[in-house]
Amino acid sequence: MHAFDVLGDPVRRRILELLVDGERTSGAITDVIRAEFALSQPAVSQHLRVLREHGFSSARAEGTRRYYTVESAPLLEVDAWLSPFRRFWDQRLDALETELARGRRAAGRHHSPLAQKGSGSTRMTDREE
Repeated sequence: MHAFDVLGDPVRRRILELLVDGERTSGAITDVIRAEFALSQPAVSQHLRVLREHGFSSARAEGTRRYYTVESAPLLEVDAWLSPFRRFWDQRLDALETELARGRRAAGRHHSPLAQKGSGSTRMTDREE
């Protein structure tokens, strides 16, 4: 199974999202997935097994509990595959960042006492500020 086949399933993606913040027990994962996707415990176990078998997660046993954690290697492969496509969204994200910064600067000028017009005072230009 290819990495995108594994990640193509919303349940498996959600499990990985849960594991991003750290190790979780299979019971804790199952509780969330059952509540969000209305799946049976065996179905959740199947998704956990797919993630484990394809290297996206690992499990360690401690007594009767299994603790799952995310593994980065397959995600790094996905990241590498996506690399040539980043140019399509990096420019747009950079443009958005620029516009947000302009908006913050403009909002700051509107709230600044120097920016407000008063009787007999002149407004400073952007270069003077």
